[in-house]
Amino acid sequence: MIDLEYLAFLENILTDNRKEKFLKVLENRTKHFTIAVEDIFQMHNTSAVMRSCEIFGIQELNVIEQRYGKSIDKEIAMGAQKWVDINTFDSITNCLDTLKSKGYQIIATTPHENDCLMEDFDISKPSALFFGTERDGLSEEILKRADGFLKIPMVGFTESLNISVSAAIIIQNLTNRLRNSNIDWHLSENEILEKRLAWAKNSIKDINRIEARYFEENPR
Repeated sequence: MIDLEYLAFLENILTDNRKEKFLKVLENRTKHFTIAVEDIFQMHNTSAVMRSCEIFGIQELNVIEQRYGKSIDKEIAMGAQKWVDINTFDSITNCLDTLKSKGYQIIATTPHENDCLMEDFDISKPSALFFGTERDGLSEEILKRADGFLKIPMVGFTESLNISVSAAIIIQNLTNRLRNSNIDWHLSENEILEKRLAWAKNSIKDINRIEARYFEENPR
């Protein structure tokens, strides 16, 4: 449950422009789609995917760190890690089970005999879009448990794109279609309050001191 008094206290520290920007951005945030990346060896690609999620309004990025366990490249993410929720998993199975339990269908972004072109993809269902490694693609476990397969139409000689480029193209296309649809894709009221609180805390310097002082003066 969100402490509305504490939220109001923190937001009073922010400028009006900052608060208005939060609300405007949150109007376009969604969890209808979520992105998952699997064991990305070059972490600048994961950072770039995160940046695309932030720019195009995807609130959650799921990172499977089964083999490499590297950290986000903050220079490439350019602050996106402050605004996107990053869920990390130590195994493919754990990630798949968690996302399925949340009601997402698993969509593997890879050419497959039963694949679907991006423009034909059914956006009505909550979907977790999986992107694989640069070298090996998606794992066999994900391919076996996938509910569907999605690919980008290509007309040149080259048969593949860098993962961060692929993710940007797909995320932009699907989120744009989503916003022009009648689907209820927005965050819930409580989710918006949660993000307002988290983003306010991320925006205030010395938040730990301010938070400790507030709760000392306002014990619950």
